[in-house]
Amino acid sequence: MNTGNIALDKQTKTFTAKDLVSDQDVRWCPGCGDYSVLSQLQRALPEVGVNKENIAIIAGIGCSSRFPYYMDTYGLHGIHGRAVAIASGLKTARPDLSVWISTGDGDCLSIGGNHFIHALRRNIDINIMMFNNRVYALTKGQYSPTSEHGQKTKSSPLGVIDHPFNPSLLALGAEGTFVARSMDRDPKHLREMLIRMHQHKGTSFIDVIQNCIIYNDAAFELYTNKETKDDNTIFLEHGKPIVFGKNHDKGIRLDGFTPKVVSTDDFSESEMLVHDETCRELAFILAQMSDREGYPSPFGVLLDIERSVYELEVEEHIRISAARSKSTTLDDLLREGHIWEIADN
Repeated sequence: MNTGNIALDKQTKTFTAKDLVSDQDVRWCPGCGDYSVLSQLQRALPEVGVNKENIAIIAGIGCSSRFPYYMDTYGLHGIHGRAVAIASGLKTARPDLSVWISTGDGDCLSIGGNHFIHALRRNIDINIMMFNNRVYALTKGQYSPTSEHGQKTKSSPLGVIDHPFNPSLLALGAEGTFVARSMDRDPKHLREMLIRMHQHKGTSFIDVIQNCIIYNDAAFELYTNKETKDDNTIFLEHGKPIVFGKNHDKGIRLDGFTPKVVSTDDFSESEMLVHDETCRELAFILAQMSDREGYPSPFGVLLDIERSVYELEVEEHIRISAARSKSTTLDDLLREGHIWEIADN
């Protein structure tokens, strides 16, 4: 392990959100939800105890993938769908770095889907921020893997016939150890979730519902509009009863494995389902609620559990292999074991 770089983190240099603002003009459409994610990460990182020079932002292709240009950190703008693969390699080679990925629902879940699920399976300590606007925005409004059934787009004028991915369910099914949801219109909650992502050791994934004002405006208005938000969202808190509504007059109880929306007139808060971030079964139940009519959509940390971290096990394998090897140079290593020579006739 690169202990010299890790030692630097123990003497963290203070910096502010302004220190993370690059000299590049931000070129997103006015009103785009991406501005909120950028702003909240710039506010969150100074609070997490990592040096600015140890932060790397990796992106693929899409509106979200302009992110590295707007952060005054190390970064890389890669190719379509490969942000997670690049970040996985970087983190494995440099475990001391705080590696963040900015990706969209198309970039991450379509061409990048294979890299996404295997990073979660391996539990590499990277932070995946998926900007979910349910559309391919940079390429002018085609439907994406999260577009709703029946949604009319430039590439589905009669309505989408594909069944959409539920990103949280996909992350849970790939054995993710940290799965969360937030929204662009709730900056305080979003910043809290970003801080939680950094604190988690392993792959952290957040599904950020984000408005595309040009090609899919108001897609999440039910959850973001002040008039409807309280009755259609749950903000999860570990160890607390799951209640919601403008007057906290509704809650969730389980009937077997089926969640039921009940009134606080019939059940007290102490009788409601209590959220447990460490319970995978509960995380699956809650994640499915966002797909079901008549249920509020959950936001917050669905799951936060511990499992061995990939890059640390790689470092240990390297240490063991180096201790066992008699080779001191690369040439020695290449000639170690069974080799042969091609002689001139």
